[in-house]
Amino acid sequence: MTEKKVLIVDDDPKIIKIVEHSLRQEGYTVYMATDGEQALDMTEKVNPDLLILDLMLPKIEGFEVCKKIKSVKDIPVIILSARGEEVDKVVGFTLGADDYQTKPFSPTELVMRVKAVLRRYRQPAGPDGKRELITCRGLEVNLKDRTVKRDGNQVELTAKEFNLLWYLAVNSPRVFTRQQLLEALWEPDFYGDENTLTVHIRRLREKIERNPNKPEYIKTFWGVGYKFESGEETIKQTP
Repeated sequence: MTEKKVLIVDDDPKIIKIVEHSLRQEGYTVYMATDGEQALDMTEKVNPDLLILDLMLPKIEGFEVCKKIKSVKDIPVIILSARGEEVDKVVGFTLGADDYQTKPFSPTELVMRVKAVLRRYRQPAGPDGKRELITCRGLEVNLKDRTVKRDGNQVELTAKEFNLLWYLAVNSPRVFTRQQLLEALWEPDFYGDENTLTVHIRRLREKIERNPNKPEYIKTFWGVGYKFESGEETIKQTP
């Protein structure tokens, strides 16, 4: 199997060294950039499979780098930053970031996040190149047949519930704001409020979760929105 290429973008040599070592141990080919301009240039030259992106960068700041890359390439981006405020996470996810890891961080957890993000790009694809089947810890979502099974049992969903589940699952582990989900899945002339989405999330959990009060698939990202949990174990962050 071809080695996956990861581009680390950070102006701190110590961070680059730690992340590079952890990724190389897992068999990844690693490239480095220390400012925003270099990040854009390296992205064009090496066409990485994934970016690990700091926000506070010289020349071009991280949010702008993320925006520029996401506008022209389908490359997953994990933001790795000391900026852990809710507003920063919202902006990052709004610009298309696939995951957000705050510093200080666990290198082990970061590697697991890299694996989780890359895994969704290896889902089975149909004739048009789009993924058609997602399986995750007993849950099977089939786009072609628009069917859902949990532990082998058929789950009946409405069209909107299926669309919501598929959208979250196929983009896992990306976190979506409520507004992003409403804009993506509801009609352009929809004038309802976010409570509509809350109701659909609750009903979907009641149908697919083993315990809707402790969901394992559709997770709430407090202060931001929702994500589909891809199944990686959570590693506690070290100080």
